[in-house]
Amino acid sequence: MSKNSSSFKDVVNSLFAPVVIIVAFVVAYILFNSVMGNPVNFVEGNHNGSPLPGNYLGMVYKGGIIVPILMTILLVLIIFVIERWITLTRVQGKSQLKTFVSQIQSLLSEGKIDDCITACDKQKGSLANVLKAGLLRYHDLQGDKGLEKDQKITSMKQALEEATALELPMLSKNMVILSTIVSISVLIGLIGTVLGMIRAFGALAQSGAPDALALATGISEALINTAFGITGSTLAVIFYNYFSSKIDGYTYKIDEAGFSLTQTFAASLQK
Repeated sequence: MSKNSSSFKDVVNSLFAPVVIIVAFVVAYILFNSVMGNPVNFVEGNHNGSPLPGNYLGMVYKGGIIVPILMTILLVLIIFVIERWITLTRVQGKSQLKTFVSQIQSLLSEGKIDDCITACDKQKGSLANVLKAGLLRYHDLQGDKGLEKDQKITSMKQALEEATALELPMLSKNMVILSTIVSISVLIGLIGTVLGMIRAFGALAQSGAPDALALATGISEALINTAFGITGSTLAVIFYNYFSSKIDGYTYKIDEAGFSLTQTFAASLQK
């Protein structure tokens, strides 16, 4: 890969998250005003009035300006869940990791280094990239008579560590966004709820007389923000833990395969 193409890819990757957040907010704001704020959802066609009985779009609209922010968070969550799913699927490669590792171990036991490299090219993914880097170093060191055994093993370990260090950032990329959503979704929802409660009690105070219906309506509208916030946080926790466990599994398999390759190489030097 050329330096220019690599720089362009880095720029695209760095801009991906901000662009996603901005686009998600624009979409959420349009949905909030055009769909949920549509006059057909309200009594007498007035979105400043009460929503029609049982009309949830109108009820959500009455949740206030915090609602599009919470909708943005949900959209961002969905987008990055899809992004993580696609990325981690690519990280695995074309076939199951267990099958691929067994194939490499079988070929190594027969001393077929070139076939192992070819298998890595076909498999692709992070594990295949790491093993290919180790196998290329394995191939080079086999014919090197100028290095001692310990130096060769150290060189092999270094090649695997460098390749692993290049792959790990891809595994954990954008996970911080999911963890951030876990924290802020509920908090923003509570802010919306508090603001809604303030409006509800303020309107009740201005009426000069207790109005249970108005108070109940105001509270139900305020709690919409809490519902959005809890929903976003719950989904974010589920997907964050799921993807974290997948990443831990991939990392373990990379370390295990690298150790196995190093041990095989060390055993070959003793022959």
